[in-house]
Amino acid sequence: MLRKVGCADLTAVPEVRHALRELLRKWGGPGASDVAELLTSELVTNALVHTEHGAVVTATVVPEQLRVEVRDFVPGLKRPPVPPADDGTHGRGLVLVQALADSWGVEEHGVGKVVWFELNGGGA
Repeated sequence: MLRKVGCADLTAVPEVRHALRELLRKWGGPGASDVAELLTSELVTNALVHTEHGAVVTATVVPEQLRVEVRDFVPGLKRPPVPPADDGTHGRGLVLVQALADSWGVEEHGVGKVVWFELNGGGA
């Protein structure tokens, strides 16, 4: 799956979730698709809210694993901060990613960075 989302286009978030749901229809155990949608939504929302550019979302699925990458176009490899879990209703996206993903990280990618996560699905 590859989706481009426009600058500050938060209406794209449910569209990305729907595309991911279709991709994962037969992947993973119970709830795996729900977790993947939630984490993808958080990363896409972060990219759109905290940058002044669009983003590119890529999801790659194999029987054992899902990898979702959200690329933005803001220079610098600063790892997004993970705020305290009790920090109100904002800023908890990366706390969720950290808690629910099997692995995650941030990598420099030309102009901008890629924030990614992986889920181990164990096949269908």
